Amino acid sequence: MKILKSLGSNPWKIFGTLLALISVPALAQDPELVAEVVAAVEPTVVKGDVAWMMTATLLVTFMAVPGLALFYGGLVRTKNMLSMLMQVTAVFSLIVVLWAIYGYSLALTEGNAIYGGLSKLFLSGVTPDSLADTFSDDYKLPETIFIAFQSTFAGLTCALILGSICERAKFAGVLLFAVIWFTFSYLPICHMVWGPGGYLLDKGALDFAGGTVVHINSGVAGLVAAYFLGSRLGYKKEPMPPHSLVMTMIGASMLWVGWFGFNAGSNLEATSGATIAFANTLFATAGAVLAWCLGETIAKGKPSMLGAASGMVAGLVAITPACGSVGIMGAIVIGAVAGFVCLWACTGLKSLLGADESLDVFGIHGVGGILGAILTGVFSAPSLGGGGGDDFSIGGQVLIQLEAVIITIIVSAVVAFIALKISDLIVGMRVTEEAEREGLDVSSHGEKAYYMN
Repeated sequence: MKILKSLGSNPWKIFGTLLALISVPALAQDPELVAEVVAAVEPTVVKGDVAWMMTATLLVTFMAVPGLALFYGGLVRTKNMLSMLMQVTAVFSLIVVLWAIYGYSLALTEGNAIYGGLSKLFLSGVTPDSLADTFSDDYKLPETIFIAFQSTFAGLTCALILGSICERAKFAGVLLFAVIWFTFSYLPICHMVWGPGGYLLDKGALDFAGGTVVHINSGVAGLVAAYFLGSRLGYKKEPMPPHSLVMTMIGASMLWVGWFGFNAGSNLEATSGATIAFANTLFATAGAVLAWCLGETIAKGKPSMLGAASGMVAGLVAITPACGSVGIMGAIVIGAVAGFVCLWACTGLKSLLGADESLDVFGIHGVGGILGAILTGVFSAPSLGGGGGDDFSIGGQVLIQLEAVIITIIVSAVVAFIALKISDLIVGMRVTEEAEREGLDVSSHGEKAYYMN
């Protein structure tokens, strides 16, 4: 019985060990030999887990290209549509490559409390047979798919920032800024929250799929960038309506679909943990859409399609850190609160801040991420249907969540300002007034999204 207890819950490991003991009965009389047999049985890689993680990686890629690109592209004016698509595509691709070169090593390998080590630079030692940990001791994933999955998070996070500075940012400046911010903001926050020995991980901060790492991080950087670049020409003096709410709705829908990979994929296994993250992603988002539409109806007399799409993203953002640790009822509450709060953040708070934060990256991702991170500490409580342990303390966990929020805000803001300053000095961050009036499609890329016959 002691031998069976030492094997954990992995049926394949149990089977392999028992087979060895039956084959050589003398082993059962020697505890040291039993331990060696147990250790010799390789961890299990389940085909279903591998298939799910490949699917989840595909879904997160779909979120960025074309999902985020179309969502942002529909919100800008016609003359800047292609520039938005180009910036999202290029930044996502650039960061995915940098993740393989040094990002994975610095973020998710053994190091110190802030950064990982250099052992996996250029993916040194990574082979088709090397394995990555999951949340179950006896089950592993091929390291290659874990690297690919995490690369999409990094690429998407950097691309999110672009909505704050659209229609006026220089393409070369955007790329250089992304490299610097990725290296000195995304990677340390990622390691602190998810990496082995990470400061916030060891403190007990809960962030299942990226409330701090992705959304607060990118939202704060977007606000700083909006202040740094200044307003678009004609801001608040001439109308700047979205050129295609149809494109925006298509993009938002792609984000919702892709987000199931984002959240449920973060479970790293095709288990019940993935199903609760999957379900919470559905229910919280639906709650946020309804709340935003209700808020618009109360404030303006009618709901809008732009509002429904914005509420969709707000719900997705807010449930991201909580999706693996709260119950479905808690998820609906988080989504509904996010719908109302982010609506206010994109209207009232935006006016107070005074920045031309063009596509409300801070209002939705920054504020929604902060709200979701804090409410994770509330609704993870077992008394509210969450998955916290018997000793879970709402007050204590909320304090830990607040610490994670504050650290992320400070790191992201400081690094964003320095990165913008460096990029501006080297290549420039803003296009000329003439180029901005002409539109970035033509002035930056020499093409148009639409040609009239």
